[in-house]
Order: sequence, then C-alpha cells, then structure tokens
Amino acid sequence: MNYKNLLLCLFLLAPFFKVSAQEINLDSVLKQMQLANTYFMEKWPDVGKTIITNKERPSHIWTRGVYYEGLMALHEIYPSETFYNYAYDWAEFHKWGFRNGSANRNADDYCAAQTYIDLYNLEPDPKKLKNTKATMNMLLNTPQVDDWSWVDAIQMGMPVFAKLGVLEKDDRYFEKMYAMYMFTRNSHGENGLYNPKDGLWWRDADFDQPYSEPNGEDAYWSRGNGWVIGALAKVLSIIPEDAPHRKQYVDDLIAMAEALIPIQREDGFWNVSLHDPKHFGGKETSGTALFIYGMAYGVNNGILNKEKYVPIIEKGWHALINEALHSNGFLGYVQSTGKEPKDGQPLSYDKIPDFEDYGLGCFLLAGSEIYRMQ
Repeated sequence: MNYKNLLLCLFLLAPFFKVSAQEINLDSVLKQMQLANTYFMEKWPDVGKTIITNKERPSHIWTRGVYYEGLMALHEIYPSETFYNYAYDWAEFHKWGFRNGSANRNADDYCAAQTYIDLYNLEPDPKKLKNTKATMNMLLNTPQVDDWSWVDAIQMGMPVFAKLGVLEKDDRYFEKMYAMYMFTRNSHGENGLYNPKDGLWWRDADFDQPYSEPNGEDAYWSRGNGWVIGALAKVLSIIPEDAPHRKQYVDDLIAMAEALIPIQREDGFWNVSLHDPKHFGGKETSGTALFIYGMAYGVNNGILNKEKYVPIIEKGWHALINEALHSNGFLGYVQSTGKEPKDGQPLSYDKIPDFEDYGLGCFLLAGSEIYRMQ
C-alpha cells in the first residue's frame, strides 16, 4: 500500500478510532461511582448530622434527598448492606418524615419520600410510609395543581407520585402527577415554563420571556433543565408501559434530548447557561450528569436512537470522570445551590460547593443508567 492510500485509509477509519477511544468500560463506571460515594460516606459518617452553610439545616432536606436517590440507584445495580444501612439509618433518624411535617405542599421537603418508598419496597413496614402517605394523600385530595412553580420541584415531587401510584395500584396518583406537571409546563408564568420552540425550560416565571440573557437568548439554566429531564427519565422508569399520559413524558424527553445535542461543549460538559456561554457559562457537573442520565435512560429503553446518542453520552461521562472526579472521590465543577447561572460562581475543579450531596446524587444516577448500557 502506497503512502497516499495509507493516509486515505487512516482518514476513513479515524471516526471509528475516535468512537472506540470514547467507549465506556462498565467495570470502571462502577468503581468510579463507588469512589465518589465512599468519599461522601466517609466525610458524613453520621447520617443525622445537620448541614451548616449560611445556616443550619436538617439532613433530610432536598439536597440530601437527591443524594439518597443516587445511592439507591447504585444499590439497585450493586446491592450492598453498607449502602442499605446508610439509607435506612438516615430514614430512621428522621422518623421517615419531612422537614415541615405532613401538611406540606413543598416538593423540596417530600423529596425524601422517594428513598422511603424504595426502602419500603425492599422490606415493607407500614411505619415507613405513614408520613409519606399522609402528605401525598393530602396533595391527591386537594384541588391545587400549581405547587410546582419552579422546575426543580418536578424532579423532587413527580417520582413520589409515580412510586405511590405503582405501590397502591391507583391511577389517581398518575392523574394528579400529570395535572401538576402540565400546569407547570403550560400555565406558570405567561405560557408555562416550557418553551416548545427550543425544547428547554425556564427555571421559574422570573426567567420566561421577555427576560433574556445578555446575548438576547432565553435564559436556560443547566441544572434546572437537568432536573426536568432527570424527572422524566425517573418517572418513565417507574410507571407501567400502559400508564396514562406516558406518551407525554416520552415526547418531552425526546424533545429535550434533541435540544441538548447541539449545545454540548466540545469537552463533553454543558455550560451553566445553556444558550449564552459567555454569561456565566463554563463546565458544570450536576447539569451534565442529569442530561446524560436522561439520555442513557432513553437509549436503554428504546426511546432515543442508540447510534445518535451513545457518543453524546460517552463524551459527557468521560468529561465527568476525567475532569470533575478527583482521585479521592471529590467532584469538582458542581455549582452551589441557586436558581440561575450566576449563582455559586465561579466554578472550578477544586472549589467545594455549599452542599456536596446533590451533585453526587446526580452523578450516581447517571452512572447507574450508563452501567445498564450494553
């Protein structure tokens, strides 16, 4: 073979070499998840220890609830008494309840119920769901559907309805979940928090049009959109194939995934500000992890095209493990709590966010779904 033909062959084969280099080793995924989780569990051996940032908070607030979602996802693919006991002891410490009691419409508070239900399913005991059922039945039997006025609440609240609907074999939970979701989607703010033109969500009514980023684009916050696609994936993984309104969630997941492809960064992350990378843009771990979690679920369940999305997922996962995950398990580039791109800035590899738990939860959700990929 002459030199020119050799170059031509290498040129034609280059894309295949690139894909091969990005392939994910599933054993490594599990080790990376365990590394990150061990770091956190060793840093927080006392599951009841309060969280102190700008003020003191109990350890069953939403940030910790999201972590335990991820831990239970890890436990599902790699069952461990250590993981189970860590979650069980946390639930026991808080008496299987919520920060502000059962008469509580705030999805951030009842996010913990996702883990309570998972623990109940592993070992049923009525005490585990006493507070959860009281809260959810109050929501089910009151007419309000406008509780989820910020997109984070979709992730915190929807899966609880889905899990109880399955557990109780009661479609009323699915119907209420749909009514609340669609009100947030179509009615909060001027015309809802979802923009079908762009396939993305405004964080709350403060950010819908005419609010815009400095470049004139709509303000789409990475983690806010991550909460939604993550919730859609989680709910679809819970509800039956014939559950009412399933197609709506599938269609919305597809639309979001399509919208995210062209705005993925070259390094595999997504910017904090999705449509204005020059205004508090930059790589961010929690949003990126939620995006690849949603996409990986879609691929694994035949909702998203494998050939199209696997390279996107691989690129995102490699960004997380190569650029965010430290050798000791700490995760860098996690944006602190807030509601828009400017909050918690600047981000960096070494900066510790105000809460380390929810970023890890997102990472574990992503890893657990990637681990299921063939």
